[in-house]
Amino acid sequence: MKLGLIIIGDEVLSGKRQDQHFAHVVEVLRARGMELSWCRIIGDVPELIVDTLRQTLARDELVFCCGGIGATPDDHTRACAARAIGVDLLRHPAAVAEMEARFGPGLSPARALLAHLPAGSRIIPNPYNRVPGFSVAHHHFLPGFPEMAWPMLQWVLDTQYPHLRRAEADIERILLVNAKEGELLALMRDFVRRYPACRFSSLPTLQQEPLLELGVRGARAEVDGGLHYWQAALSARHIPWREKT
Repeated sequence: MKLGLIIIGDEVLSGKRQDQHFAHVVEVLRARGMELSWCRIIGDVPELIVDTLRQTLARDELVFCCGGIGATPDDHTRACAARAIGVDLLRHPAAVAEMEARFGPGLSPARALLAHLPAGSRIIPNPYNRVPGFSVAHHHFLPGFPEMAWPMLQWVLDTQYPHLRRAEADIERILLVNAKEGELLALMRDFVRRYPACRFSSLPTLQQEPLLELGVRGARAEVDGGLHYWQAALSARHIPWREKT
């Protein structure tokens, strides 16, 4: 299952605030032997949020969405998620119960708005103030505040996706090769055909002498085999190389 991250907020795109979610999510996933496939940062524009969610909901992917689930006029995510799914926003009994356990019975109008979630959604407990996030299919909607979002993200991973945890994260090994990309295109195509489980990258550097960083990423056994392919192929052609440490 691919993993994606959507970060919503005009304040991030304008530079008013620096995003903290991306780096943290990468680290949380790495600790579980997992990694992101993609990340999008979008503004607080309802049509853009709806279009984005319709695209990502159409794929069987695990997606975390941070930001915009508050009750102020610039918080559109709850309503946009409902539109993208094609359901109404409804008062969620479990969300009400969580909030009343924190704030007492009889929620204020502002707090009551936070309990209106897309019909059929599931709540995500918020240990910070018990105002929950929510899940729809494999999409999980979290607050923009890291203090709230990060423990909620870990709760989702640990309770709903423990089967995705891997004993060992993917590794990457890199060769520094004294050659131009054009000289190695046939080998690159052959490698991609022979080692489909590996992710291959070629990064040229701007130096007087040609230098390529050839990267092989994936499970350790696959990467070791892929790197041996390159070492043997380059040596047979008398092309200098060394492994990057």
